[in-house]
Amino acid sequence: MADGFPRTESESFANRRKALAALLEGRAALLAAGAPSPRNYPANAYPFRASSHFLYLVGRAIPGAFVLVEAGGSTLFAEPPDRDDAIWHGPRPSLDELRAQLGIERVEPLADLEARLRGRADLATLPPQDHHTARTLAELCGRTVLAGSGAKLTDERDVALAEAMIAIRLAHDEAAKAQLRAAAQASAVAHVAGMRATKHAKGEAEVCAAITAELRRRGMDDAYGPIVTVHGEILHAHGHEGALTPGDLLLCDVGGESHEGWASDITRTWPVTGRFSATQRAIYDVVLDANRRAIDKVRPGVSYRDAHETAKRAIVEGLVSLGILRGDVDGLLERGAANVFFPHGVGHLLGLDVHDMEDLGDRAGYAPGRTRSARFGDRYLRLDRDLVPGMAVTIEPGFYQVPGILADEALVGPLGADLDRGILAKYADVRGIRIEDDVLCTNGDPEVMTASCPKRAEEIEALMA
Repeated sequence: MADGFPRTESESFANRRKALAALLEGRAALLAAGAPSPRNYPANAYPFRASSHFLYLVGRAIPGAFVLVEAGGSTLFAEPPDRDDAIWHGPRPSLDELRAQLGIERVEPLADLEARLRGRADLATLPPQDHHTARTLAELCGRTVLAGSGAKLTDERDVALAEAMIAIRLAHDEAAKAQLRAAAQASAVAHVAGMRATKHAKGEAEVCAAITAELRRRGMDDAYGPIVTVHGEILHAHGHEGALTPGDLLLCDVGGESHEGWASDITRTWPVTGRFSATQRAIYDVVLDANRRAIDKVRPGVSYRDAHETAKRAIVEGLVSLGILRGDVDGLLERGAANVFFPHGVGHLLGLDVHDMEDLGDRAGYAPGRTRSARFGDRYLRLDRDLVPGMAVTIEPGFYQVPGILADEALVGPLGADLDRGILAKYADVRGIRIEDDVLCTNGDPEVMTASCPKRAEEIEALMA
């Protein structure tokens, strides 16, 4: 175990490849790691991150590599080490050494890939993220292959591969759970570092630096662009130029990624002075109640949409108790009251991608026969499946005062006088609050993998003091 992270044994990757091959029923899958992307010239590239499907089956980011999975065993195609590598990059393993390290049946030179696959009609593939790799896959498979997340699958072989990959990745094996737990724990420590740094920080950038420094200290990259902002009403505010002013709440949505690519995704919101105002505390406790009630829904056989609806109800009940909303809770929900203040889904799948398998579009997130709602707010729900043991999800309800929503008569008009803007104005020091945890569905109670990250208001205040 290096840097506090477990290392997945090669046997686990072999079992995943065997499981995939069995589901393909005699066909073969060709999956690409992907190609590095130059920032401005080839030698100055963005950090390389291999395709999650490739990482799931191989466990190592190998630029330009392909893995062929079939019933007779798997073959990795990779570039042999170049004599100049020792100068610029350090020594690389030979292909034989790579085979031994990865526990894969065969490793062959990348240059042999085209000849090896020529004339095969049984190849299935999945869309890569870069167009260069898409063109290569199209040539190898003899058909159009599109690049990018959500690329439409038109060939029935590729559709079958996508369904097989979803089947084996939806419920995580023990090795994956170990990775997710370690990533969650390290990210929780990083958030605590951010809380402690806030009181003496002048801007968002300093707090972001404290959080990401803790991740780097543990050998972790970012699982996604860090959100550290006093403008919590902007759901994905990726800039860190804002100043910290007494009275502000700081929303931090930051998660690390393990060596093998497994993600964590945590959001905490805290006061920059270390103490919540009375109005901030009141709204914070409403969101925390929604978080806890939705987490309790993460149980086998429960629809994830039920967790979403539970969070919505908790938000509306809380706002009624504060006088911001008036009337019957069911009626308010029907008129869209929750979506005015909580305009997104309660979370998503979590795994090798922070939004796991969303490169396959709604095919992964939505069970057969289920579709996205057309309703504002609800249409952003990323997951509608029945939960099963081994499935990892996020639970992240929130409250936001988004000017564009509050000024939209089509959204707030149905609430009429049951939205008391006079009382809402008293909560002007709450721009946005989100509380997010990583939760594993088990055969019993849900496992909150981020439980060590403080979220009760009094815990946060005590820590920051």
